[in-house]
Amino acid sequence: MAEYSYRHPRPSVTVDAVVFGLEQGRLKLLLIQRGGEPFAGQWALPGGFVAMDESLHDAVRRELQEETGVRLAWLEQLYTYGAPDRDPRGRVISVAWLALVSPRGLDLQAGTDSDRAAWFDEDELPALAFDHADIVADARRRLAAKARYQPVGFELLPVRFTLAQLQALYELLLGAELDKRNFRKKVARLGLLAPLDEFTPGPGRPARLHRFDRAAYERAERDGFDFEL
Repeated sequence: MAEYSYRHPRPSVTVDAVVFGLEQGRLKLLLIQRGGEPFAGQWALPGGFVAMDESLHDAVRRELQEETGVRLAWLEQLYTYGAPDRDPRGRVISVAWLALVSPRGLDLQAGTDSDRAAWFDEDELPALAFDHADIVADARRRLAAKARYQPVGFELLPVRFTLAQLQALYELLLGAELDKRNFRKKVARLGLLAPLDEFTPGPGRPARLHRFDRAAYERAERDGFDFEL
């Protein structure tokens, strides 16, 4: 069998993860502090080079775990970034991914070429390396758009949550105040929440806890169901 080789230059390929979380009613972004050049000491998105024997999906999961200790639950491809001058090391094309996790109970552990890993408020981010500020902005717009037609918001909530917590989350994601009565009517009409025989503790009127019924959503989606909030 004849052997073939490519004569044209080959760009390198990296992956970057835009990981959002929700903590105390605020949207957070997971960042790492770079341990080496370029941009040593500067904050950046977790990510790195794709190995020759792994898929993009496997690469972003590996890089995130190596640099932050986080294992992803929800992940989707965002965009591909390929400006010729986006990386001072040479011609590097990056495939960015949008991820959602709950920071509760996560033990961040920096590793490989990251010195630190930390959560930042989305509206108080430090200066970011490379073109990562543009990537974050694109991811935030994607998240707001998806929240309207896909139940991605439930990935940010605890397993058990109140309707008030759910509304506060969607107001945060959409950047708009929502009418309480209309919001709850829409939620009830979707039929995707399972009310629990549990209530919030403490003083004041207790609020019923709910959970997202993922099996019900998957069944409805197969039947052509349209999620809209």
